[in-house]
Amino acid sequence: MQIVFRELEGKSSTYYGLLGGLGLLALLGLFAAYQMEHHGHIITGMTNQVVWGIPHVFAVFLIVAASGVLNVASIATVFGKQFYKPLAPLSALLAIALLAGGLMVLMLDLGRADRLIVAMTHYNFKSVFAWNVFLYTGFFTLSAIYIWTMMDRKVAAFNKPVGFAAFFWRLSLTTGTGSLFGFLVARQAYDTALLAPMFIIMSFCYGLAVYLLVLMAAYSWSKRPLGDVVIRRLKNLLGVFIAAVLYFVAVYHLTNFYFTRQHEFERFILLDGGIYTLLFWIGQILLGGVVPLILLYAPATRQSRSAIASACLLVVLGGLAQMYVTIIGGQAFPLQMFPGMVESSSFFDGVIHPYVPSLPETLLGLGGVAVAGAMVVFAIKILRFLPESLDDLVVNPHHKSG
Repeated sequence: MQIVFRELEGKSSTYYGLLGGLGLLALLGLFAAYQMEHHGHIITGMTNQVVWGIPHVFAVFLIVAASGVLNVASIATVFGKQFYKPLAPLSALLAIALLAGGLMVLMLDLGRADRLIVAMTHYNFKSVFAWNVFLYTGFFTLSAIYIWTMMDRKVAAFNKPVGFAAFFWRLSLTTGTGSLFGFLVARQAYDTALLAPMFIIMSFCYGLAVYLLVLMAAYSWSKRPLGDVVIRRLKNLLGVFIAAVLYFVAVYHLTNFYFTRQHEFERFILLDGGIYTLLFWIGQILLGGVVPLILLYAPATRQSRSAIASACLLVVLGGLAQMYVTIIGGQAFPLQMFPGMVESSSFFDGVIHPYVPSLPETLLGLGGVAVAGAMVVFAIKILRFLPESLDDLVVNPHHKSG
C-alpha cells in the first residue's frame, strides 16, 4: 500500500489561530528578552549564586527533547524498521524546531546575542561549551540533509548513511549536554559521569512524548486517519523510556548515597529541599513517571487516546520539573568548600540560595517553546511532512512510500 505525503490543504481557522497564538507568545518572549537586556538581570530571580534560571530549564529541555525526537526517524533508518518510515520526516522537522527554540532562549538570556559570532570563531577546546557549538551546528546540518534524503527521491540512496551519521551525532549532542553538568566539579549536584547516559535516555523519553503529542494533534485537527496500531507502538515505546528514566534517576541517587560527602545534598533534594523536594517527588517521579506508566498500561486507559495524550503531557511537565530540580536545585545547594570542616565568610557559605522565577524569565522560556511550535505548524502546512493517512494499513512492512 502506497503512503502519500501531503501538506495540509485549505484555509483553517484552527491553523491560523494556532499560528497567531504561537506568534504572539514568541513576541512576548522577545519583549521579555529586551527587558532583561535593557534593565539587566536585576529584574529576574537569578543571582550570582543561581546563575541559570527558568530560561535554562526550558532551553535544556528543548535541546534534550530535540535529540530524542529524532529517535523515531533513527528507528526507521538505522534499525531498519519500515513501520516507522512514514513517521520519519516529522521526526526530523521537530528535531530542528526544538533545537532552534532552545538555542534561541539560551542566546537571548545570555545577552548581546549579536556577539554570537565571537563564540563561533574563538574556541577554548578544553570547554565542553565550545564543543557544543560544533554539536549544535552539526545537528542542524545533518537533520536538514536527513529531511532532504527522505523527501527527494534523487538523493534517497543517501538516506541510510545520513541517518547513521545523524544517529551518532545526536547521541554525541546529548552526551555533550549532560556533560555540561557532569564536568562541573564545583557543584555537588553534578560532577558525575552518570549524567551523560541519563540525559540520553531522558532525551528518548521527552522527545517521543513531544512527538506523540504533535502527531496526534496534527491528525486530529486536519481530520486525517491515524491508526490505533501506530499509536499503540509509539505509546508502548514511550512506556519503556519512562521506566528507563526512573531507573537512571534511582541509580543516580543511590550512587550519591554511597559517598558520605553527598548525603547532605541527597537529604536536601529528597527530604528538606522545599520546592525542590516537592518538584522531585510530585512533579518528576509521580506525575512525570508513575502516573504516565499507569495511563499507558492500565487496562482501563491504555486504549484511550485522551489518556495517552495526557500521559505524554505529564511526561513533558515532569521533564520540566526534572530540569528545574537538576539545574536550579543543584545551584541552590551550597558548595562544600572543605568537606567535614566548618568555614565562615560573607559569601553565603552554608546558605541555601533562594530563587524565584520572574515573569520575564518565564515568558522568555515559553517564547522558545512558541518558536519551535510555530516552525512546525508552518512547515507542515506548506511542505509534505505528513502522510495523508496513517491508518492501520501502515502496519504492512512491504509498503512503498511516495
